[in-house]
Amino acid sequence: MILKELRISRHLSQEQLAQMSGLNVRTIQRIESGNNASVESLKCLASVLEVDVATLNQERMMIDKNSDVWRNQPLWLKWWFFINYLSFKPLRKSSVRGMFFCHACGFALCALAWFDPKALPGGLAFLLTAYFFHLLVWQGDKYGVWYDKPDDTPA
Repeated sequence: MILKELRISRHLSQEQLAQMSGLNVRTIQRIESGNNASVESLKCLASVLEVDVATLNQERMMIDKNSDVWRNQPLWLKWWFFINYLSFKPLRKSSVRGMFFCHACGFALCALAWFDPKALPGGLAFLLTAYFFHLLVWQGDKYGVWYDKPDDTPA
């Protein structure tokens, strides 16, 4: 359950959340530690935090770093996923966006190089980065390590 992350992101203590929701502090502690909550408690918390009850029921996904799938990943891929986990962004979606952004900037700078040759290294660097993102998306799909759905690629 992501209650603790939502509470902290809104700069609330457990006591403040309990007072605002009408629940006991011990109830908040139990829910944050992973115990089941009643529907009424979830509705109270959802209204205070201004989220859906379904959002409160979502579990925070963690990568099992002891699994064989994680151990067999290349170091650069582990680093990329670590950086994305720190930023709390959907991994595949942000990687696909980065790929398209780098392609667009790279092609634009390469086209600009017809008029000013100094733009060519920047364009090539963007294109190289775009292909890095493409490799990242391909590897993420291959090993199924995304938090978000793999079918969110723009058409």
